[in-house]
Amino acid sequence: MIVTIDGPAGAGKSTVARALACRLGFRFLDTGAMYRAVALAALNRDLRWGDAESLSALAAKLQIEAADDRVYLEGSDVTDAIRTSRVTEVVRYAADSPGVRRHLIGLQRQAARGIDLVTEGRDQGTVVFPKAECKVFLTASPQQRAARRLRELHERGEKTTLEQVLLEQDRRDRRDQERPYGGLIAAADAIMVNTDGQNAEQVVDQLEELVRGAENV
Repeated sequence: MIVTIDGPAGAGKSTVARALACRLGFRFLDTGAMYRAVALAALNRDLRWGDAESLSALAAKLQIEAADDRVYLEGSDVTDAIRTSRVTEVVRYAADSPGVRRHLIGLQRQAARGIDLVTEGRDQGTVVFPKAECKVFLTASPQQRAARRLRELHERGEKTTLEQVLLEQDRRDRRDQERPYGGLIAAADAIMVNTDGQNAEQVVDQLEELVRGAENV
C-alpha cells in the first residue's frame, strides 16, 4: 500500500509522515530530502545554477538514499547538512529542473516497489504515485507553518526572525505552485487535512484512521 502526503513547506509533513509510517509498520520516504541532496552536491561542486543541463547530468550520477530517518549522498550521511539555510536557498534549482525531477521520480518509484510506503512531498499523489491507495494533502496557516520553521532553524543554531521566515515561505509557496512540472497542487482524490491547533500525535491519529479506512475499501 502507498500513502502519499503532499503539502506546502512547514505543514508538518515530514514529522507526521515519519510517525505514521512507524505506527503502521510502513517504510518512510522523504522526497524533499532527495532534492536537497542534489542541491548540496551541486553546492559542493560549485555548479553554476543557470546550467540546467549540468545539474540534470549531476543528479543522474548521484547515489542518493533516503532511508527512514537518515539521508545518504554518495554513501555519506548528509541528514543535517541538507537542512541548512544554505541548501534551502538553492534547492529550488533542483526542484525546478525537469531532468532532476525525472531522475528522482524514478528513484522514488523504485523505492516503493514491493513494500508498504508512506511518502511525502509536493507531487507524490499527482505525479509520482497517481494510483496510491490513500492520498492526503496536509496544510496549515502561513503563521503556524512559519513558526514551525523558525523553531527548526533556532534549534540548529541559525538566527533569523519570523518576518524573514514568512517572506521566504511566501516566495517558496509561489515557486512551488507555479512550477510547470511537479508543482504543488492537491490531487483530485486527496483528503485535505489542516493541522492548525493540533499537535503531531493528533494529526497522526487522524491520518492513521484515514489509512485504516482505505485499507478496508
